[in-house]
Amino acid sequence: MATQRKLGRTASQRKALIRNQVTNLIWYGRIETTLARAKEVRRMAERLITLAINECDNNVTVEKTFVNDKGQSTTQTFTNDAPSKLAARRRIMAYLYNVNVPMKEDETKKAYKERTAEVKYPCVEKMFREIGPKYKARNAEQNCAGGYTRILKKGPRRGDGAEMVVLELI
Repeated sequence: MATQRKLGRTASQRKALIRNQVTNLIWYGRIETTLARAKEVRRMAERLITLAINECDNNVTVEKTFVNDKGQSTTQTFTNDAPSKLAARRRIMAYLYNVNVPMKEDETKKAYKERTAEVKYPCVEKMFREIGPKYKARNAEQNCAGGYTRILKKGPRRGDGAEMVVLELI
């Protein structure tokens, strides 16, 4: 197993820092941080993205028959996650923090609640609906895997001279 950078923090602080930065990277698409932190965040982000890529299209169609009070039966079709996708979804949910969807400027509270009622974990949904299919198509097109993030160096920080970088999803 590869060793992890300590980043000058205790284990719990380090894990929380990396989880927070990975969540922000997934949600916003780019973050600004130090080079050492960016390398650790990149490791975890690429693992989670790979998990989402492998399971994003893994769905099962289920038909259920319901009988109402009058004895009439109706059949409905549902699309559920396959067991492996559900396990991947739970692993990602366990790692990422829950991000609240921001309210739009001209949006009422009622409209905001209606818009966000369906999605319980928006960051996880973004992984499976946007990021996974996007990189899956890119991998198939370029016949490669990995390399979902890019580190751009900005220069030293003014206070302590730490190398500052921008970490972004490609």
